[in-house]
Amino acid sequence: MTTMTETSARFREFKMPDVGEGLTEAEILKWFVQPGDTVTDGQVVCEVETAKAAVELPIPFDGVVHELRFPEGTTVDVGQVIIAIDVAPGSGDAPAPAAAAPAQEPVEAPEAEAEPKGRTPVLVGYGVAESSTKRRPRKGAAAAPEAAAVAAAVQAELNGHGAPAAPTPAPALAPAVPVQGGRPLAKPPVRKLAKDLGIDLATVVPTGKDGIITREDVHAAAAPAAPEAPAAVAPPVAPVPAVAEAPAVVSDSARETRIPVKGVRKAIAQAMVGSAFTAPHVTEFVTVDVTRTMKLVAELKEDKDMAGVRVNPLLIIAKALLVAIKRNPEVNAAWDEANQEIVQKHYVNLGIAAATPRGLIVPNIKDAHDKTLPQLAEALGELVATARDGKTSPAAMAGGTVTITNVGVFGVDTGTPILNPGESAILAVGAIKLQPWVHKGKVKPRQVTTLALSFDHRLVDGELGSKVLADVAAILEQPKRLITWA
Repeated sequence: MTTMTETSARFREFKMPDVGEGLTEAEILKWFVQPGDTVTDGQVVCEVETAKAAVELPIPFDGVVHELRFPEGTTVDVGQVIIAIDVAPGSGDAPAPAAAAPAQEPVEAPEAEAEPKGRTPVLVGYGVAESSTKRRPRKGAAAAPEAAAVAAAVQAELNGHGAPAAPTPAPALAPAVPVQGGRPLAKPPVRKLAKDLGIDLATVVPTGKDGIITREDVHAAAAPAAPEAPAAVAPPVAPVPAVAEAPAVVSDSARETRIPVKGVRKAIAQAMVGSAFTAPHVTEFVTVDVTRTMKLVAELKEDKDMAGVRVNPLLIIAKALLVAIKRNPEVNAAWDEANQEIVQKHYVNLGIAAATPRGLIVPNIKDAHDKTLPQLAEALGELVATARDGKTSPAAMAGGTVTITNVGVFGVDTGTPILNPGESAILAVGAIKLQPWVHKGKVKPRQVTTLALSFDHRLVDGELGSKVLADVAAILEQPKRLITWA
């Protein structure tokens, strides 16, 4: 199944793609075009929001907008047609626009209806089927090379996004009767789920309409009567955003407001419930004098080698955490429930919690452990700016290993952060305040903050967690340890 279909040689339809690899739906936030508008190959026509991020969708061909199938604010299943384009305007009377139908789960087309073999897939999750079946030549075939090139660029940009969950596999149910020439019917996200769980779809008993295998069927084959696992990538709990993700419903008495739970907010809720009730959380606290760190920050702001990048306490805290992880590498790990293994990570993808109008998200800096201080500062600046602009991609939020959440910017002293699913530790940084402190035997005003480290007690015991937190505190108290311990 591709993201484009042809109703005739003149009209083409564009389907909702799986922009996060494995997602099943997305909400149309905004249309940038209207019926009658001329569009060009690669032009962004709408913005959609998935459970992971807001993404702009480009159209892969030229023409005139014939019809928008869904209004803004509608949640559409992956594979549903969202826009029809007249690629040969003026060649005759256009058919009447199709009536918008309720969103339905897409059904994978039989092999015989696939695009010709060798054609470049358009978007991730909706590539062409490997088939020798050919179609007769279509009008406008001369534009195919350009459309294929842009389609390939779109696929390359979106490829690799998302982070699937990995529930525990178990013996499958009785084999199902194969259909469609030996290939069971299932939509692409369901096929991906089955692949992630190691389930052969030919052994799954379908319960969906017309013999279609559903997500529930796959989960039943993997672990009968077990609830579906939570989403794998989602940020810590955040306040309800000021900009509602969906139209709010106010009661007649105006005593309450109801806001539909969807998009990023829904993903946050599901992941945090899953994390809180799956990983046994332990949180430790330490209050530390960071006066010397604040002096270092002031000096670095004047350093010519740091010109053009933002220098703040978070930069030194991030570097301190990276050094602490280097000294205690066992903390940088993940729990593999399926194989009953602890997976040691030899790289650090450092997550930074960032507040956005749609909620709190946690993009991460890839291979942060290899970056110099100027490189880390540059990466932090780009990460925060992209998040605030709402342009963070699903790939930027996938694969995190350890996270920092800075609650101090809100004037909060500390907190007990919840782990991101798949991570072993998260460091909360409190507000830095001038407080009375015993320094060299005398009570003096010093810059003081409180750190809180939450960790997964299945793989991080109290000794290891305490060592990591103590190392971070020691570096912030004496920043020269960034040199002596590095």
